[in-house]
Amino acid sequence: MEIFFLTLLIGIVAGIVDVLPMIKMKLDKYAISSAFMFYLIMPFIIFNINILQNIWCVKGGIITFILAIPIMILAAKENKRNMIPIGIMAFIIGTIVGIIGYYLGIL
Repeated sequence: MEIFFLTLLIGIVAGIVDVLPMIKMKLDKYAISSAFMFYLIMPFIIFNINILQNIWCVKGGIITFILAIPIMILAAKENKRNMIPIGIMAFIIGTIVGIIGYYLGIL
């Protein structure tokens, strides 16, 4: 149960980190909610998937980037340049989450 709440806390922090710039740019509340929920759920997937164990330092970044591809496609509908920052943020936040999970013994 302790691991569940620790994973949830990591997801909340990752969601807040991603959503703060979106709030500052005054984006749509649905886009902000969607991004927060994505990063809230993402650590549960990273910590419970058993692939890429040999490259633990980028496991989270790769998985998060792959999971963000549908979001990047939807964002490209309005502006194709939106795909790049979404992909970069997904990789960076996912990598940080994966590294934190590894050092906390969750991964």
